[in-house]
Amino acid sequence: GRVLGDPGRLQQVICNLLTNAIKFTPKGGRVAVWLEVVDSRAEIVVSDTGKGISPDFLPHVFERFRQADGTSTRAHSGLGLGLAIVRHLVELHGGTVRAESRGEGQGTTFSVTLPLLSRELSRWENVSPTAGGEVPYDCHLVLEGVRVLVVDDEADVREWLTAVLAESRAAVTTVASAGEAFKALERMTPDVLMSDIGMPGEDGYALIRKVRTFASERGGQVPALALTGFASAEDRAQALAAGYQVHMSKPVDPAALVAAVAELVATPRPRLPAACLAKKEPVAIP
Repeated sequence: GRVLGDPGRLQQVICNLLTNAIKFTPKGGRVAVWLEVVDSRAEIVVSDTGKGISPDFLPHVFERFRQADGTSTRAHSGLGLGLAIVRHLVELHGGTVRAESRGEGQGTTFSVTLPLLSRELSRWENVSPTAGGEVPYDCHLVLEGVRVLVVDDEADVREWLTAVLAESRAAVTTVASAGEAFKALERMTPDVLMSDIGMPGEDGYALIRKVRTFASERGGQVPALALTGFASAEDRAQALAAGYQVHMSKPVDPAALVAAVAELVATPRPRLPAACLAKKEPVAIP
């Protein structure tokens, strides 16, 4: 059978699951991977004998990053986003992902299911997408050519934001601190600045206040979006007063994030045609 999708993104799904399994499986443990066809779907399973997941946390394992530290200049890292990226990419391919664990210390099993192409649809590989009708995938707003500078000290957050924005054709540059953002603004003029608030050292408030002192040619008037775990009305007011145009709280819906960026650039953007992923190709399943 074959799955219609982006080979690179599907590879990222498997790599993230394997990385997660290896990370939480101690020396002497075991990680197993297998693939099978169940009805009209391909099922990819990654199972490990590692630390497992508690029943209380299991329903939240795919949730995107949430701010855990109450200060805006937190000193410690938060939760990773590898599994949130997995779910996002799998759902873009019309699939599902689930996690199973009997509890802490009893290992974890992740199962990804993807729809297989019927024999008739498999022949689409020889037909131009515009000639043969639309491919049934939900589409995102196009951000073709929009330059977005993302500032977040969490590597997983940067990876997830890059994945979401790149799918809508934005050109994404990521940095890990306010200091790196200032250096980036010396090299580039982004169309949108997207920043976390809670970061070690200079937080997102200090970042945008300093940016607003820059000349316009240095990015002083760049539209800015605060993407943060601080979600109260007071937090929103503080972000807007500091110089952001938009305040969004984590976890954020990918479509809402893309729409917010499109609104910030204030340019009408068409929607992607039928094929929403950058390089959909039939991927053979043995």
